[in-house]
Amino acid sequence: MAVEDEFYNPSEFTTSVDALGHNHEDVAEYRALAADLREAVRGEVKFDEYAQVLYATDGSIYQSRPAGVVCPRDIDDVQAAVRVATDHDTPVMARGTGSSLGGQAVGPGCVVLDTTRYMDSILDVDSDRQIATVQPGVVQDHLDDHLNRWDLKFAPDPASSNRATIGGGIGNNSTGAHSVRYGITDAYTEELRVVLADGSLIHTREVVLDSPEWDSLVDKDDREANLYRTVRALVEENNDEIAERYPTLKRSVSGYNLHKVIYENDDGEEVINLSKLFVGSESTLGVVVEATLGLVSKPDETALALYCFETLTDAMKAVPDALNFDASAVELMDDEVFRLASESTEFAQYAEPIPEGTAAALMLEFDSELCDDFEAMISETNDFFVEAGNAFDVLEAYTPEDQSKLWKLRKAAIPLLMSLEGDPKPYPFIEDATVPPEELAEYVGEFEDVLEDHDTSAAYFAHAGSGTLHIRPVLNLKEDEGIEKMHSISEDVTSLVLKHNGAFSGEHGDGLARTEFNPKMYGEQLWSAFQDVKLAADPEILLNPGKVVYWDDEPADMRENLRYGAAYSSLEPQTEMDFADEGGFSHAIELCNGCGTCRQENSNTMCPTYRASEEEIQATRGRANMLRAGISGEIDEEEMFSERFQEEVLDLCIGCKGCMSDCPTGVDMAKIKTEVKHEYHQREGAGLREHLFANIDSLSALGSALAPLSNWGTKFPGARAVMEKTLGIAEERELPHFERESLEEWFASRGGSKVPLAEATEKVLLFPDTYTNYSNTTPGKAAILTLEAAGVHVKIPDEVVSSGRPAYSKGFLDRAHDCAETNVEVLDPYVTEGWSVVFVEPSDAVMFQDEYLDLLSESDAAERVSTEAYGVCEYVDVLRLDEEIDFVDQDGSLTYHGHCNQKAMNKDHHAVGVMRRAGYAVDPLDSGCCGMAGSFGYEDEHYQLSQAIGNILFRQVDKSDAEEVVAPGTSCRTQLGDRPGETTPRHPIEKVALAIAR
Repeated sequence: MAVEDEFYNPSEFTTSVDALGHNHEDVAEYRALAADLREAVRGEVKFDEYAQVLYATDGSIYQSRPAGVVCPRDIDDVQAAVRVATDHDTPVMARGTGSSLGGQAVGPGCVVLDTTRYMDSILDVDSDRQIATVQPGVVQDHLDDHLNRWDLKFAPDPASSNRATIGGGIGNNSTGAHSVRYGITDAYTEELRVVLADGSLIHTREVVLDSPEWDSLVDKDDREANLYRTVRALVEENNDEIAERYPTLKRSVSGYNLHKVIYENDDGEEVINLSKLFVGSESTLGVVVEATLGLVSKPDETALALYCFETLTDAMKAVPDALNFDASAVELMDDEVFRLASESTEFAQYAEPIPEGTAAALMLEFDSELCDDFEAMISETNDFFVEAGNAFDVLEAYTPEDQSKLWKLRKAAIPLLMSLEGDPKPYPFIEDATVPPEELAEYVGEFEDVLEDHDTSAAYFAHAGSGTLHIRPVLNLKEDEGIEKMHSISEDVTSLVLKHNGAFSGEHGDGLARTEFNPKMYGEQLWSAFQDVKLAADPEILLNPGKVVYWDDEPADMRENLRYGAAYSSLEPQTEMDFADEGGFSHAIELCNGCGTCRQENSNTMCPTYRASEEEIQATRGRANMLRAGISGEIDEEEMFSERFQEEVLDLCIGCKGCMSDCPTGVDMAKIKTEVKHEYHQREGAGLREHLFANIDSLSALGSALAPLSNWGTKFPGARAVMEKTLGIAEERELPHFERESLEEWFASRGGSKVPLAEATEKVLLFPDTYTNYSNTTPGKAAILTLEAAGVHVKIPDEVVSSGRPAYSKGFLDRAHDCAETNVEVLDPYVTEGWSVVFVEPSDAVMFQDEYLDLLSESDAAERVSTEAYGVCEYVDVLRLDEEIDFVDQDGSLTYHGHCNQKAMNKDHHAVGVMRRAGYAVDPLDSGCCGMAGSFGYEDEHYQLSQAIGNILFRQVDKSDAEEVVAPGTSCRTQLGDRPGETTPRHPIEKVALAIAR
């Protein structure tokens, strides 16, 4: 995001140094350090225990608390923070999104510099020269979105590009699926501005050796001059060893880039460019604060062919042949990835086309800059791999939509693998070892022997065309045996990589996972050179120590600082809901592997509060880390039930359920939060407002019975101000309007359904949700008219109560359970006789479809009712009932904002199909939560955050060219209707009903 974009500014963390964790030996020193940092920098300084926990992990297997966190506002802040930290002899670590897999962003006792909060601007783009200058906190996808106007892009494309930052990519020397075509980050890093360990700022760029510029630089008596002199001398002294030891691969990102720092430029001059040295250095040599990057043109079109093989070996043998074609990417996926995807709510649709019996698949991409005729090219590769080779089938994808499905499947591989149930998981520690592509088949065979020797298995996927396979052995790192197996496998694999002239890391860097093995990989001479480079840039060894290099007195050991480890244990409390599918309550929390997908902002649903605030604590990962700290004893167990924890960690989760589908490991934070809130209420009780919202159905029934008097009451001057002061209901919000005649009463007065049961094609129970029944009956009437137009007999069932959604959302699980039990008892006899249950309100539909199964886990009746529960548009679409309806041609165009709960269940698309068949042009937004979230947007302390989330949606709506907005959710329509000058949108079923021929 560009720095000029506004984001919600919540109340600051409780940053009192008195809140520091008690695990540190020298609390007084941290207090002094925090005080000096606050004096020196304008950005945020967070040294409380919550901040330490939130930044103790990244996407790797490691965990260690930092001293604290600084969110610098600019370069001056970075320089000041580095100087203060080094004056206190405290390590400093620069961090991007924290999606790295090797433990690069875990810094024991460090001051973490988080540049994602403020230093995230795109400073300049020179489209003619194809370069861009950016700050380190810029997310790569945001940069590429900005570059679209010039048909340019930044070539390296890691799978995490929707949240990974440019600074993090430079630190890791990142790359991705297209390295076959474009190479890695160091090839595109032209210039850098870097803060060294003494706080000095240097500008790295091409400098001609022995030129006046060179002389000017090295003649000075400062750290920059010493670094230039040292690096040149080391390269020249170790020239033969560099040629011998560095692998000749497209991907090799271990150690320091001594083999790339001196080269011949386009003018034939020998130059030194320290930018190449800082790339991949994992912030161990300096803190990158600005980067000038080379860009590439963006191909107009691409096409994909996915070749299916019966064995992994057959797929591996085909890789060198694939490189003989003009492919821009050659990717591998194995059957374990396909299996996990098929079991995932979000990714099942993408795995469905994979043919049965596919043990491995190679995916080849072709782009229009290298290929003039996609169909002819793919026909040629089909002849080679299918007709004459070992592939037994091929999937071809020519449209962006079809290609996107295959890429989503590929990019989800890493987090999907971490969703395996139980403690044994396919962990990343040797997952990006790289060998020459022509040696892949032999390497994989020998790797299988290593796995067999260690009595484990692994999944295989990733960048086969570059010789990089992400192979993840399945281990239990909560046991000593699993930890020792991990270390032994790493020893064996480094030997195997050396045998095949490969690199131990081809993408994910050294970090805590692989630094231990750099001496083995590079030999004593280059290892000594690496140490000399480190000492020249950072003689006090305070920049991210323990990564890339180490010393004998503090040796690196990949078995230390593990997130779990043999001493790890967690609470497994008795819960109100069933967590068996997640492996238990603690495992539901531990499903979060730290990949940071919840921090992506440009698509899908999660995490709405993070998108508005950009605070780590408000991302799903942040909440999971805090909860895991609570159940594992990292923080006091009772802290989870403190007022602060409830307000900062749980109350700002708005229950959108986006993480249930968008999180590749399926962390259902809405469910976890509700369970903890329930326990909190059991311990501490609940306030009047919570009880009122939890019982809103009864209050609405009373409001409808007393209308219009109940509507007048809130119109009196000062009435809403009083409600804000007494109940905490935001004065700015319009309160719901009550209709005198409820939907149930209207339906009874018309004599019930107009379609006799004996003549009906289907029979439906329309659930009278609170809002549709008492406040806005129009969507309910439209649903009835539409269903009847399709020949459906409609009945509004007697004796049902509230769905329990309001009580569930507020953490009153006993009441939600009672509602579920009553409704299932009432509805199950109908369902067993062939009736379906249809809902106008999406959140109520999803309550029946999902939450009832957790509340009534032992009930077969609940399963039956859940199976026959549908949103109204879902029901019409699934049964294609609209094909029985005569519609009048419509000229209107609609912007459709789907409901986040339905998106989580992959059911929001049904309304789009129905509206289109009704004759409307529909623009479905890839939007997140509206921010209203039931009662959340009414609560005074949450009003501003609700509006900030809403503003994200408003901008998306304003960009749409459609004439009218529609949304199925009551909360969404309320939020959109509260915009100044706007009217409340209609429910999609209203538009469908209006199109019916009369």
